[in-house]
Amino acid sequence: MPVEIKLGDRIASVKILNQNENLIEIMVDDKVYNIDLMHNDEGTFSIIENNRSHNISLVPSQKPKTYTAYTLYNTYDLEVIDAEARYIRNRGAGGISVSDKQIIAPMPGKIVKVLVQEGDTVSQGQTAVIISAMKMESEYKAAVDGVVKRVNVADGDTVESNQVLVEIE
Repeated sequence: MPVEIKLGDRIASVKILNQNENLIEIMVDDKVYNIDLMHNDEGTFSIIENNRSHNISLVPSQKPKTYTAYTLYNTYDLEVIDAEARYIRNRGAGGISVSDKQIIAPMPGKIVKVLVQEGDTVSQGQTAVIISAMKMESEYKAAVDGVVKRVNVADGDTVESNQVLVEIE
């Protein structure tokens, strides 16, 4: 599944085509690269591409999925724009709407834990569901204060993109 990487004003589509341990074949926009990627320390990477070595340090910023990338000569601000990031960005676009009263799966995954039941009072920002997708666990929170009207999933369920998980009234 491709993700977009925003680096300054440029947005590139990045997709892993093949991986065998450190050897990775990726497509950036329409160009294929074969790289040897080694994760050295926390946030530090060594990349060899076409017999050229590149070192990069990624430092997370305050916002989710945004980083400052340091190379030998330059510093870049970058953002990973995947399905979850697009979903979160779209959720923050305005006042309370029907979708604010629903917790929706942004991508296919598996329910790890449902933390609310019908009739529970929830607060804005309270975690209601934990989903595992793409080898990561993500928490999905209530966007508004309210009472849980309906829980449409259970622990262990497989969910699809845009599936309504929890409804709040």
